Amino acid sequence: MPDILLINPNASVATTDMMVGIASAEAPAGCRVTGRTAVQGPPMIVNEDELNAAAHEVLKVWRAAAGEGWDGVIVSAFGDPGVALLRREAGVPVVGIAEASMLAAGEGGRRFGIATVTPDLVVPIEARAAALGLGAQFSGIRLTQGDPRALAADAKALEEALAQAVQRCIDDDGAQAVIIGGGPLGQAALALAPRFDVPVIAPIGAAMRLLCSKLAVTP
Repeated sequence: MPDILLINPNASVATTDMMVGIASAEAPAGCRVTGRTAVQGPPMIVNEDELNAAAHEVLKVWRAAAGEGWDGVIVSAFGDPGVALLRREAGVPVVGIAEASMLAAGEGGRRFGIATVTPDLVVPIEARAAALGLGAQFSGIRLTQGDPRALAADAKALEEALAQAVQRCIDDDGAQAVIIGGGPLGQAALALAPRFDVPVIAPIGAAMRLLCSKLAVTP
């Protein structure tokens, strides 16, 4: 069974551990998911400069781990920093969580929105949807209020704030599926899914499923 490398571009080992737990829960029996964390940068990426810098950190993490026989790689930051660089270098399938969740949300031609906490990442997130050819299905982004890092540190407040953003995606924008846009928001995404009648997409799980399909294994 495959050995999967999950790279967390956010410089937080605790967040990496959470991400690995979510990915492992979606993985097929016998598949091993190993997390590696960016050494430099913020514990949570919240703006475009940090996202761009994270691409180089992702490449550094890959190069440090490349000799360990990985079958595939997940880049676990929304915005997919470094994915294009890794695809030129890694020689194995590479999946980003934004890419995977947008493809999942847009299945069957659904309109989909994104609920997230980072207003300074709106432009690159919108660009990612357009680059994937999903611009016509993308209903837009709804944001929580306040400092994203402070909100992410309070699990209950984070879930409730994101729930309001999800509802706005549905009610105001006509979204038929909603992505929780952020790797560090992974637990909140899982908690929110049962609360709505439309699919609420957790990006890390979506990335694991997409990678399994590329590796021809069943999650």
